Amino acid sequence: MTNKYSEFLPSMQSAEDLVAQVEGLSSNIDLLKADIENEVQRDLNVSVAEFTKLKQQLERDTLVLSILKKLQEFDTSFEKCSTALLEKKYVTAAQQLEQAQKRLSSLESRRGFELKILKALGRELMVQTQNVIYHLGQEWQKLIVWKLPPSKESSSLEAVLLSELHLHTVPPQEEDTAVPSIAAVLQALAVLGELHFKLKGFGQLLLQYILKPLISFPSLEPVTEEQPDVFILRFKFQELALDKSSPMEVFDKIRLVFEVLHKHLLNVPVEQPGEGRKDGTVTLAELLGELLWEELSDCLIQNCLVNSIPTDSSKLEQYKEVIESTAEFEKALKKMQFLKEDTTALLKYACNVNSHFANKKCRDVIMAARRLMTSEIHNTVKITPDSSVTPPELADPGTGDHPKIHSPCSLLPSETVNLGGERRLHQFTLCLPPCRISSSVQQLVELAYHTLREASSSSDLRCVQLFNCVRNVFQLFYEVVPTYHKENLQKLPQLAAIHHNNCMYIAQHLLTLGHQFRERSPSVLCNEAATFVDLVPGFRKLGVECFLAQMRVQKGEILERLSSARNFSNMDDGENYHAANKAIKQVLHQLKRLGMVWQDVLPVTVYCKAMGTLLNTALAEIVTRIAGLEDISAEDAERLYSLCRIVLEEAPRVFTPLLEEAENKRYQEEVPVYVRKWMTFKKLMIILQANLQEIVDQWADGKGTLAEEFSAAEVKSLIRALFQNTERRAAALAKIK
Repeated sequence: MTNKYSEFLPSMQSAEDLVAQVEGLSSNIDLLKADIENEVQRDLNVSVAEFTKLKQQLERDTLVLSILKKLQEFDTSFEKCSTALLEKKYVTAAQQLEQAQKRLSSLESRRGFELKILKALGRELMVQTQNVIYHLGQEWQKLIVWKLPPSKESSSLEAVLLSELHLHTVPPQEEDTAVPSIAAVLQALAVLGELHFKLKGFGQLLLQYILKPLISFPSLEPVTEEQPDVFILRFKFQELALDKSSPMEVFDKIRLVFEVLHKHLLNVPVEQPGEGRKDGTVTLAELLGELLWEELSDCLIQNCLVNSIPTDSSKLEQYKEVIESTAEFEKALKKMQFLKEDTTALLKYACNVNSHFANKKCRDVIMAARRLMTSEIHNTVKITPDSSVTPPELADPGTGDHPKIHSPCSLLPSETVNLGGERRLHQFTLCLPPCRISSSVQQLVELAYHTLREASSSSDLRCVQLFNCVRNVFQLFYEVVPTYHKENLQKLPQLAAIHHNNCMYIAQHLLTLGHQFRERSPSVLCNEAATFVDLVPGFRKLGVECFLAQMRVQKGEILERLSSARNFSNMDDGENYHAANKAIKQVLHQLKRLGMVWQDVLPVTVYCKAMGTLLNTALAEIVTRIAGLEDISAEDAERLYSLCRIVLEEAPRVFTPLLEEAENKRYQEEVPVYVRKWMTFKKLMIILQANLQEIVDQWADGKGTLAEEFSAAEVKSLIRALFQNTERRAAALAKIK
């Protein structure tokens, strides 16, 4: 134990010494830490603050130095621009302005840094830019000089002949002055972004005073004159027999203009960065082509190629020359770089001639049809069952002429039709009865036949278009004629009758029109319902409604005239008799006038039914008025009978459907067939003159002829009005049952 303790004691002392040393070191560390926190950290913070301040000052000084450098560069560019402008080095001046603008934009783009001087510099730059643009404008005006007519209107040939274009490709040398080249002027304008506006203005003038007049006026010929310091383009007048130039002639004239412009102006290359072209270089021809070609091509199509499209399918083969000329024209413009290689607007239009031919043909047909529809209805022709349709020759578009008939058509059958076996249809089975129709409607139907005949020999596409065009013609008639001639159809009975016939005539042809051409047409129509039968009910309804409206007007006038007859009462009074006599004569006069107006116009059956209906209206009104009288004296009965006698004798004479008087007697004898109240009217006359016994005998217990026309109540009313109240009258009334 003692040994153990003696060994442990030195170790414990050594540990205690170490503990004392550690505590001393810890105390020293705490003191050192306190010193660092109190003194070193404070000095470090001061140093960091000073470093940050010096860094910000350095950045600010660097920024100021950069701005001063850019201001110096701006000033240098500005000075160089001014010097170059004085020396007429416009490209250098424009480039220096561009550099100055970039530096100014760079200064203005710095956020949180504003200098009042920048606004002043911006104004100075704008003034200098406009100054350079002004000088370039002056040079442009010297290079390209327009001599235009005094009037702003350039549409007349006389004004166009005064237009001239002068190109000073080598401007005259002035004393001690360096003259810039055209390339320098154009390049400077391109750098400043003004070339587009200058070319646009030049292009519009070129279109208005050079190119469009060459397209519109066939008698204009471009004349070029080249002098040492100027090239002149003007026009001369050349008398021509034709009103319109061929596309080949127009293309040659325009190509000549572009060739001389390309030689003296448009072949100048300019640098256009960012245009997507190789090396950023583009010729003036390319820029001008982009500005002009759309409008120029539209003008060439509408005023040149459209007019060259043939109106006859036999001339389509000759159109290949136009297609070839169009291809050569586009090729020439592409060679001059006026057009891009993928531009083929004109050639596509020219190659699509089949479609354009069909469209033009349809347009010409519609225009011709509309002229016919708006022409006078009263110019008529006589239609008979053996009338044939002849195809018209279409007038040239724009001439305003109506279609002309040139040869008979063999489309309609002229013989009997075999139905198989022993049955045959008569050749006039589906023909309209004799009547008068408007000559314009006859020509309209002939136009339809002519168009369908051409469709039957055309390609599938043209055939369908022409077939639909004919349908459109008839649908147009349905809409236009009743509206355009509305007032006349309402006021004039003859025109209403002619319009009725016109509609029936068209409907009659529509029944077989499609079938006649069905076997002749391409399979595209043969396999479909190529027919016009669906239009027939509409046309019949159109004609009937118009004529019925006129009939209602005439009925109204008849009833209005009869209303002035004072109910045919008290005929012993002279004034009443005179009024009734006048009313009847007015009605008869109206019917006779209508009979003359409709004579030889309406078909005989329609004429007789129409006149019979109107006469029946008058007779029914007279019978109703007389049968409704409560008291008829013997003198009244005599005078009423005399008035009825006038009607009985004069009414048949209104039936004059034919021009030959002798042939009208047949229809005058058949008045009872068309006038339902005719026998009623005659029985009324018998009653006015008969005694009681004769009336009873005519009644014959309800089985006599009188009972066929009058009811028992009507007969009794007449007996009470005609005869005094006696036993005989009472006995007679008792027999009327």
